[in-house]
Amino acid sequence: MEAHASYRGNDWSPERLMFHQNLESFAERVGLIVGLQGNGKLSQDQAYAQIRAIWKELKDSKGNLINGKGPRA
Repeated sequence: MEAHASYRGNDWSPERLMFHQNLESFAERVGLIVGLQGNGKLSQDQAYAQIRAIWKELKDSKGNLINGKGPRA
């Protein structure tokens, strides 16, 4: 696993830095899931379900960190 890249946006804040790290983690996890599916370790349905779940986590983190909204029900 590689270290996260630094966030270089003009609108830097601790919350945006944390979201940037969450976004990088999401991309890395999607890559791993796609690799597992491509090698026959996960079905397409399992891969889709896992990616959908981590997408929801990323979306919720954006709402909490960037938009200042509480957790979604």
